Amino acid sequence: AEMAAARLSGTENRLVSLPLSRIRVIMKSSPEVSSINQDALFLTAKATELFVQYLATYSYKHGRGKEKNALTYTDLSHTAEECETFQFLADILPKKILASKYLKMLEKEKRDGEVRDDNDEGEEEEDEDEA
Repeated sequence: AEMAAARLSGTENRLVSLPLSRIRVIMKSSPEVSSINQDALFLTAKATELFVQYLATYSYKHGRGKEKNALTYTDLSHTAEECETFQFLADILPKKILASKYLKMLEKEKRDGEVRDDNDEGEEEEDEDEA
């Protein structure tokens, strides 16, 4: 059951779809990582593939793309927002909004911020929101 590095090098293409060299680069980008065991590299790649597969399958089954026989970005972002398991992805898969709507939101935040600066109580409420 033990996977030797020698055996992996010949069969890794069939066992895993993601490029191991890219995953090695990403893993090495962490300052805590000095060397990467071949088995750890393979298992990280396989776990990543299985996670992406699970995310895609869940999003497809629970999304509207199923009606069109397609997985859409909206399905993925809805999953990240609604499903507790995937909520850590909400920043990476935000809901799409129109640029005009985003600009209005920014203007409103700016106006609200200016009003709060004049009002001491407003600043305290803002601090509570962040906590």
